[in-house]
Amino acid sequence: MTVLTPDSALSLGATWSQVRRSAHERAIAAPFPTIDEETWRYSRIGELDLATFAIAETPTTITGESSQVTVTRVPASSAGVDSSLADLFAQSTSTDLFNSLNLAHMDVVVVSVARGVVAPQPIVITHTLNGDGSVYFPRLVINAAENSEVTVVERFISDDGVRSLVVPVLDARAAQSARIRYLAINELGDKSWQIGEHDSVGERDSDTLLATVALGGDYARVSTAARLRGQGSNTRQVALYFAGGTQMHDFRTLQEHAAPRTTSDLLFKGAVQDTAKSVYTGLIKIHNNAKGSVAYQTNRNLTLSHGAWAESVPNLEIETNDVKCSHASTVGPIDEDQLFYLESRGVNPDVAQRLVVLGFFDEVLAQLPVGDLAAPLRQRVAQKLSIGDPS
Repeated sequence: MTVLTPDSALSLGATWSQVRRSAHERAIAAPFPTIDEETWRYSRIGELDLATFAIAETPTTITGESSQVTVTRVPASSAGVDSSLADLFAQSTSTDLFNSLNLAHMDVVVVSVARGVVAPQPIVITHTLNGDGSVYFPRLVINAAENSEVTVVERFISDDGVRSLVVPVLDARAAQSARIRYLAINELGDKSWQIGEHDSVGERDSDTLLATVALGGDYARVSTAARLRGQGSNTRQVALYFAGGTQMHDFRTLQEHAAPRTTSDLLFKGAVQDTAKSVYTGLIKIHNNAKGSVAYQTNRNLTLSHGAWAESVPNLEIETNDVKCSHASTVGPIDEDQLFYLESRGVNPDVAQRLVVLGFFDEVLAQLPVGDLAAPLRQRVAQKLSIGDPS
């Protein structure tokens, strides 16, 4: 294993491709982020010491493959990674430290769906990250050709007590009239960190769903950019996050409308208890050529303990008048009237709180692209509440 440092990610071998080399150079040049930057405000980035982690290959299993969907794995050790994906990766000029580190060291999974094909079942990608002191760089590429449809579930798992760092990147591209459904599930242990990035691009009349369920991790951050590039394209973002103990969940989102008559909708719901924290900052950006666009952004947060803290900052940037936009955010405790209603009918106070929290999350659970996962995830939420069986 090679120790990771901000200024020397890895010694460049003769087999490194130009894409990896360029990304490595950008990582060397990139400053380490600080909370003085708007995109890192409220974060815990100052606690991260990259030099204490060693680079490891991402242990990944894949199920749900079929003859109608092409799934290709290219580990970081493969010299030929960029020969098949050069056009896509060569477009990346990001100067972000973590995106550049991922591109330099990525273990790639590519899911490709041909024109007119509807994937018969979800593709489930599971990363089991139990190397203590290890850092992982999984990268998932979803290419949905014209009028195709695919559902992909990506799970991140580690045991409690394992100190690891995962820096995942999603690159989802929906061609004309294509439909992509993506769900990320964070089941990381109490010592693991995640700094992730989700990017999607929708062409004309396409439809994308980017869903996240975040229950684990010590510090877990996901930055999501959903870009609507084709007329009539649509995107949705939904998230459920629940932090307890000293956990922190951190979300930064972008809904970018760069074409006429595009639609975006975002619903993020979170809860924090004990001394846990959460952060949500979101931006709706509508370009001057995106007339007739519709965009909604909603973030709701429950604070279940006096020591818990949540921050919510929605933003709008609109360059044309012919649009319909709204944003809303709330942070506060459970509605006392709801608790009183249940308790007045003989429901135990702890059970009443559990029912209210689970009901609060049901709106998100109902929108997950794989419905049969809603029940076990609901059970996990109930377990975090430490108040028994939710049934």
